[in-house]
Amino acid sequence: MKTLIFNGSPRKNGDTAALISALTADIPGEHTVIRAYDAPVSPCIDCRACRTRPGCVIDDAMQSIYAAIEEADNIVIASPIYFSELTGRLLDLASRLQAYFSARHFRKTEPIAKPKKGAVILVGGGDGDPLRAYGTACSLLHHMRCTEIYPPVVSHDTDALPAGQDRQALEAAAAAAAFLSH
Repeated sequence: MKTLIFNGSPRKNGDTAALISALTADIPGEHTVIRAYDAPVSPCIDCRACRTRPGCVIDDAMQSIYAAIEEADNIVIASPIYFSELTGRLLDLASRLQAYFSARHFRKTEPIAKPKKGAVILVGGGDGDPLRAYGTACSLLHHMRCTEIYPPVVSHDTDALPAGQDRQALEAAAAAAAFLSH
């Protein structure tokens, strides 16, 4: 089993990482974490080449991420909540999923052979609404052919209680891991 995790946090050992660790402790097989803030990936430039040909013409690390998406059995999007949304850097990377939309919409082909399971981890200390970020994450997971998505794992008071100490969030991460494992 292969699990691909998109980490949208700029903090390497922050609250998002704590819940990713809790999740991956209970998932068998391989897991790969792609840190959006470290990934040398340009955002979509709307050149529209993917409307007429497979893939993306931008030659950067996204090419290997496309391959990882296609090989994955599970995909997880994990992010802090910034103004009720996923982080900007994660959305930059995710804009390159336009190649999948174009394959389905314009070329009428399925770019990803294998359906997958998905999950979303959200953390935040502010007043942002996690539901908007969850909706965006679900849209992205659907573009990566996740046909089943677990309810969100949320730690939404991290200014007062770190995610790694949030018992409800840790239990939700364990439940998400069980969902992804079967």
